[in-house]
Amino acid sequence: MSGLLTLRGMPADRLGDLLDSGQRYVDMIRAGVRAPSRLEGRTVTIVFFEPSTRTRLSFEKAAHALGATVMVFAPEMSSTVKGESFKDTILTLTAMGSDVLVIRHVLADAADLAALWSGVPIINAGAGRREHPTQTLIDALTLRQHFGALQGLRMGIVGDVDNSRVARGHLAALPTLGIELTLIGPSTLLPVANPWVARTTHSLDEALGDLDVVYLLRVQRERGAAAGLSSEASYNRRYGMTEERLSMLKPTSVIMHAGPINRGIEIDDSVADGERSLILEQVANGVPMRMAVLEAALGERE
Repeated sequence: MSGLLTLRGMPADRLGDLLDSGQRYVDMIRAGVRAPSRLEGRTVTIVFFEPSTRTRLSFEKAAHALGATVMVFAPEMSSTVKGESFKDTILTLTAMGSDVLVIRHVLADAADLAALWSGVPIINAGAGRREHPTQTLIDALTLRQHFGALQGLRMGIVGDVDNSRVARGHLAALPTLGIELTLIGPSTLLPVANPWVARTTHSLDEALGDLDVVYLLRVQRERGAAAGLSSEASYNRRYGMTEERLSMLKPTSVIMHAGPINRGIEIDDSVADGERSLILEQVANGVPMRMAVLEAALGERE
């Protein structure tokens, strides 16, 4: 795998290989076993033009765990404030000896452009509204750990689908793994076009009883999502995961959210912190799954 720009078109066996590799690193971490330094002598450069906590820190820790040298690009402290173009930034970081670039950017085609310019593997860590492939792999791994298998699971993706790169990553790959998807939200937050294998509904309450997984999306104020809402309180009444809605689910159903969470809007505190929430498991799986992706991107798999 030369980098990871998208999960679209990736066959189920390749997705399964990545999940298996991620699980091996999960098992090592849980057993307190140090991972082999397979990326020793390699440089992983983190290039984030948008804020991040979970994705940035987990990629950094993943790279360090595999023995790589890590460079972290901070745009606010770089020549971009002097007018340097994105292309020249990518060319500069490549010329400094980067072996792989992990990129987050507001532009949907940023990772693709970097791949054209740089000549080194590019990992898409979230490009505009397009896709967030490593989050999808993390979530698939988390569900496989919890349920034992993915085939036949029913997931409802709730909320700001139109702006969500997490949702687009899930739509690109989870049906390939056998997960049935339903997009749930107000018309203002659902895509106008729906080319995916997913049904849509505006009623969360009507859908809850059929779902194994309720995947809550953050209302992305920075991408204009709030403008499509009458109010955040109204959104919580119609689409927030409350204790009352939790009781409407099957006893085995679980709650997921990629974070950051807007508590009291997408999800109530008691649900986010409750025993049916997999949110912290998702976070914990971020490092081992991204170790697997870095290893695969640099061709260092066993």
